[in-house]
Amino acid sequence: MPIYEYRCLNCRKRVTIFVRTIGQAPSPVCDRCHGNNLERLVSSFAVMKSWGASLDKVPFSDAGADVDEEDPRAMAGYLRRMKHEMGEEAGPEFDEMVDRMEAGELPDEDAGGDAEDADL
Repeated sequence: MPIYEYRCLNCRKRVTIFVRTIGQAPSPVCDRCHGNNLERLVSSFAVMKSWGASLDKVPFSDAGADVDEEDPRAMAGYLRRMKHEMGEEAGPEFDEMVDRMEAGELPDEDAGGDAEDADL
């Protein structure tokens, strides 16, 4: 079920039209000025990938080569870039850790797990 986007050439409003079937031709009308002088826009879209597939496009060997591992601010920037590149939500714990690193605090060595994880 496609969604088409248009821009009204009269009032410049973006108009979105939902079409139930691909074969159905939309007849766009501006919902602001009720004009039919609209131009079709190229809509943005997203492609969902698995976490593993997203790893294939990130050059880990090169991405962190210039990051100073002893500088928490540099590491925080690197981690935020990797999170953005992978397109994954890392959770509030990750964001809190990166916020602390941006403030200049190095994370503890055992900050990533609890006692139950140590048995694994």
